[in-house]
Amino acid sequence: MKPCWHLAVCFVAAAAFAGSSPAARADDYPNHPIHLIVGFGPGSSADITARVLGAHMSRTLGQQIVVETRPGAGSTLAAEFVVRSPKDGYTLFLGSAASVINGAIKPLPFDFAKDLAPIALATQTPNILVVPPSLGMNSVKELIALAKARPGELVFGSSGVGTSPHVSGELFNIMAGVKVLHVPYQGSAQAMTDLLAGRLSMMFSPASTVVPHIQSGAVKALAATTLKRAAIAPDLPTVDEAGLPGFDTSIWFGLNAPAGTPREIIDKLSRAANEALRAPDVKATLLKQALEPMGGTPDDYARYTVTETKKWTEVARAAGMTPSQ
Repeated sequence: MKPCWHLAVCFVAAAAFAGSSPAARADDYPNHPIHLIVGFGPGSSADITARVLGAHMSRTLGQQIVVETRPGAGSTLAAEFVVRSPKDGYTLFLGSAASVINGAIKPLPFDFAKDLAPIALATQTPNILVVPPSLGMNSVKELIALAKARPGELVFGSSGVGTSPHVSGELFNIMAGVKVLHVPYQGSAQAMTDLLAGRLSMMFSPASTVVPHIQSGAVKALAATTLKRAAIAPDLPTVDEAGLPGFDTSIWFGLNAPAGTPREIIDKLSRAANEALRAPDVKATLLKQALEPMGGTPDDYARYTVTETKKWTEVARAAGMTPSQ
């Protein structure tokens, strides 16, 4: 019986240690570098957000945040990698509008809301509705009138099916009661090339991509897609102001961890992220890239993604969007 008694004691002690280990990790967190996984390529708005935010958070937390880009499938590959990672706060994901849009239009191997824990909203950037000068449009109302007069003749380009520029165009069709045809490209740069050449009628382009073309006069900007005017283009009206009330298709990014990560770690990361987003140097750097700092609590982020998921699910259903579109 003696060996069994010792075995039982060891088992109880091991169980008690295992049960207390998450709290111990939280108290000691972080004690080695953190990896922030980004689902888009180097130089993208997502990558810039991660690197600027990560640099400041590294100083606050006392450990380096290493940014890794794992592009593919609209950031789905990166998200799945993080979902399968240990729930210890050392592997994070930069969530985005694409995260909820992808889930609205096709089955995914994970549930963004259930399998990834929100930490904090990070940045937001508008899409900007632009047209070639040759189209002769000066306002959103004029563009809508033209689309109604020429149903099925106008075309808009995007950086791919399920991207924010794509669903912006689909929402425009629904809210304006028009049918502008969608032409997907492999990226924003390719779509912009055809817009500049006049082969596309319009495009919803990320502000960071299109602002130089607006400034040079190569394209005509009609409106920004956020509910408030874009800081980088304060004189440009929003689509909401220009005739489609409630239109809002901003590109946003936020920090996430695998679901089940201890709340103490989530809260520590959230405080560090919000401190970074309030820092004058961080804000200035982000704004130069047309990225507006956001911030907020994990619960704020969770509520935001619920609203976004509902909106894009309804848009996808109304537009009949499928992965093969």
